[in-house]
Amino acid sequence: QVQLVESGGGLVQPGGSLRLSCAASGSIFSIYTMGWYRQAPGKQRELAAVIIRGGSTYYPDSVKDRFTISRDNAKNTVYLQMNSLKPEDTAVYYCNARRPGYNYWGQGTQVTVSS
Repeated sequence: QVQLVESGGGLVQPGGSLRLSCAASGSIFSIYTMGWYRQAPGKQRELAAVIIRGGSTYYPDSVKDRFTISRDNAKNTVYLQMNSLKPEDTAVYYCNARRPGYNYWGQGTQVTVSS
């Protein structure tokens, strides 16, 4: 079992920055692929960023060059640095941990980008 707790969400103006954190407990953090997903009202959950065990990352075009995912295996934590935020980035952001046969989600943290 893995427990995931997100933090760092909030209200930010367009063009601003936020850093989300996801603290993991309960298993060997380093063996999991970690990801951030987001879900806006009325829309499906979508991938925002992913980082695999070796540290390689992937971003969809919608956030590329603005978002950066990183992980600290010593602290069992994954981060999402979000810069140049846009109103369309408004969503609940969820942390995800997965490996073959296992898939875990956090409770989500709200990010609102508005002036």
